[in-house]
Amino acid sequence: MALFTSVTLGFLKALKKNNNREWFKSHKDKFDSAYGEFEVFINALIHEIAKFDKSVSDVLAKDCMFRIYKDIRFAKDKTPYKTHFGAWIVRGGKSTPNRAGYYVHIEPGDCFVAGGLHMPPTEPLNLIRSEIEYRTEDFKKILSNKTFIRYFKTITGDKLKTAPKGFPKDHPDMELLKFKSYILAHSFNEKKVLSGTFLKEAAFVFKAMAPFNEFLNQALS
Repeated sequence: MALFTSVTLGFLKALKKNNNREWFKSHKDKFDSAYGEFEVFINALIHEIAKFDKSVSDVLAKDCMFRIYKDIRFAKDKTPYKTHFGAWIVRGGKSTPNRAGYYVHIEPGDCFVAGGLHMPPTEPLNLIRSEIEYRTEDFKKILSNKTFIRYFKTITGDKLKTAPKGFPKDHPDMELLKFKSYILAHSFNEKKVLSGTFLKEAAFVFKAMAPFNEFLNQALS
């Protein structure tokens, strides 16, 4: 049975066309239904992830889900609401700093799951780079796993143009040290999101990601 129905995507599509407070207020009941559906899915997904990553076993969806309201104080786009639902599943919840976790993004035309670490500060970023430098073969073994390649192919994220400061310029795997973010992502179409298999498939993608996250978190610990 599908945990997502057309309620969630239908609301988000309508919100994108009517991104204003008056419309949102008059459709608050539809938001509540859609957001509630997302919460049910995230709780079920946490249960699945905890089967292979026990660090999230005590986390609840409400600890992981991002608010729909945007912070527009310094934004050029002054529309008040996000047009997607997102959740960051990690030990301690979404406010936990500098820890690799699991991200879910539900948006009409752009649904995906992702993980790793996005734009960490210099100190934790260099801890990851040092771990990769010290355990290069272990890291490359994770990246070369067939299941990993099937879902992610490679790490995504911006890279430095030159060697990071403090690391040998002649390192044979310098390209792995240049990343400013260590992110993995896998997209799903809307048909799959609404299918009865989406929960299991999203969990399977995260299971393929788990050794990558574990490597990063070992470096950060």
